[in-house]
Amino acid sequence: MAHLNGVWLIDAPASALNNQGGIEGGRTDNVVGVKYIRTKQGAFPYVSAQAFRYWLRNTLTDDDNWKMSPIYREQKIAYTDSNPITWWDDDLLGYMRAASKKKDAKEARDADTFENATPTDTDLTRVSPLRIGTLVSIAPIILTEDFGVMARQDADAGDVLSGQHVAINPVPHEHQFYQATLKGLFDLDLYACGTFWRRWKTGYRNLDTARIAQAEKQELETVEDGAAYRLPREARVQRVRALLDGLSRLEGGAKQTLHYTPVGPSLVVCAVMRGGVSPFQHAVGADRAGQPVVKAEVLIEGAQVWNDQLLSPIYLGWKRGYLDESRAAVEAALAEAGLEIVTGDPRVVFQRLSNDLAAHPEWMD
Repeated sequence: MAHLNGVWLIDAPASALNNQGGIEGGRTDNVVGVKYIRTKQGAFPYVSAQAFRYWLRNTLTDDDNWKMSPIYREQKIAYTDSNPITWWDDDLLGYMRAASKKKDAKEARDADTFENATPTDTDLTRVSPLRIGTLVSIAPIILTEDFGVMARQDADAGDVLSGQHVAINPVPHEHQFYQATLKGLFDLDLYACGTFWRRWKTGYRNLDTARIAQAEKQELETVEDGAAYRLPREARVQRVRALLDGLSRLEGGAKQTLHYTPVGPSLVVCAVMRGGVSPFQHAVGADRAGQPVVKAEVLIEGAQVWNDQLLSPIYLGWKRGYLDESRAAVEAALAEAGLEIVTGDPRVVFQRLSNDLAAHPEWMD
């Protein structure tokens, strides 16, 4: 089974991309901290996989062809329509639908807002074909705490309602941000894309009675001795290509008003290969000063060790202006090693990968 495995970097020069609640010991009541991992070495800011997937879902909604699943809510429970045959994000990003048995939840399902929902007669779960690793700083950093105020009030304006002069103090607030390079892994199970199981197993009970009936009505192929249904290969490729386009133009992140940070990859390394291993996990690291380093020798060794499993070229997306001083040396070392490699801007490289997938639909198997 083929997987698209990769690693990418987000350059965060002064950012707060994923935040938590308050900070213990903050100077004000209005304080926001960033998510970070505490270690003996220091603080490693991170972006959770949940946040990354939220960014991706929002980015994909800008694609007119992308079929986004509607969301339904029962009191404190929310879920998508959980129909991977119809909805592309249910297919590629997975779902869990466990309907509440409480009376008020049943009343919510009987309401008009649920009239277009796919009928459901059992709990449904689907393992996401797209696996996302937590994006973590490649080196420990010292978090910066910024102190500010809401100071638009005019202290001499007085109280508009009472007409009395009132001294108005600025409203203080504070937040954390950081300068870091965030690294994360991703893996897309190409076989699972557009393949829907009906096993009694968590993550593989993708279909129930209504969804199986839809699969049979659309005459979907049965695979694995009837344990799963599969969309036509062309439809599966179309969905994956749309997902790759979304990854190439990813937008999102918290505190963008104050710390605008493009979250698309500054550098990405990936390849299509048999199995879900990640041979390029350590191809990017940090030097003693905590600065990012691309290790050509790791890329070369990874490609050589896993050469019998590689199905595609190695795709190396690298933005001009980012680590330019080492780019030429890395590309030269890879060329000298005789590796089949595609280089360019990350958006261009993702497009080449998308085109190669269309030319090699057998990768989906």
